[in-house]
Amino acid sequence: MNVQQATSELPNQAASGRRTDVRRLYSALILVPIFYGVIRYLPPVFFFGVALLTAMLAVLEYYRLHYAAGELFPDAWIGSIATAALLAAFQWPGLAPVSTILLGAVVAILTMRLWSPRSLATAMADTAILGFGILYIGLTLGAYVRLRGLPFGEWLVIFVILVTWAGDAGAYYVGMRWGRRPLAPVVSPKKTVEGLMGGLAASTVAALAAGRWVVPQFGLLEAVALGLVLGAVGTLGDLAESALKRSAGVKDSGSVIPAHGGMLDRIDSLLFTGPIFYYYVTVVRGSLLS
Repeated sequence: MNVQQATSELPNQAASGRRTDVRRLYSALILVPIFYGVIRYLPPVFFFGVALLTAMLAVLEYYRLHYAAGELFPDAWIGSIATAALLAAFQWPGLAPVSTILLGAVVAILTMRLWSPRSLATAMADTAILGFGILYIGLTLGAYVRLRGLPFGEWLVIFVILVTWAGDAGAYYVGMRWGRRPLAPVVSPKKTVEGLMGGLAASTVAALAAGRWVVPQFGLLEAVALGLVLGAVGTLGDLAESALKRSAGVKDSGSVIPAHGGMLDRIDSLLFTGPIFYYYVTVVRGSLLS
């Protein structure tokens, strides 16, 4: 698709966006309070349960981009089990080191080729896709599990999710209303430069608000910088998932969340922002935890 074709699709965003606004709002009104309550008021193990459920839905959606529905077992299930084990290693480090889980996953995936019903002609691609799914979903969501276990962890998780989702919403609504110039026409024709600017503005405002009320340890300039960085990184995560979907020839990874698509569609930005924020808090800003 060239730039002219992509641009011609942009005016249609307003019409399609209006049809989905109500469902998007209803989904948010139901899910956000539940998610907030689990993070804020329940012990970290309950958040691990939410992360595990999210990972299982997302990783199966990822594998469905490559495998037909009847081919998920046993190949993709090996990747799903390894992803769950990897998250458990982040939650309970004494259970098994992350490196041990990853090594076991490599051996299991390679060995599976001996019994897989799929053609050996696809063995190299299947192996790479299975292994990458574990890293793409397991390692990135593992950062949230570790983040929740830190001092003030509930507030840190709320901060990064709030800023990321604000950026997503700002990009969506600004792009729908004023978007004209394609941002990445080959990967995602409906994403626009105007939407990117709206997303960065929204994530910055959210970071300022969250820095004031949720994590007051962040100063003004620090909150602005975090808002811009997380907004930009979240956009990269969104575009990266769009590239995977376009390669598979699908619009959404699934339909588990009304008006949002699949679980992977909902967390694609979070998969990039979580690890960045975790390492910022623990490595760069270690004093925050004292």
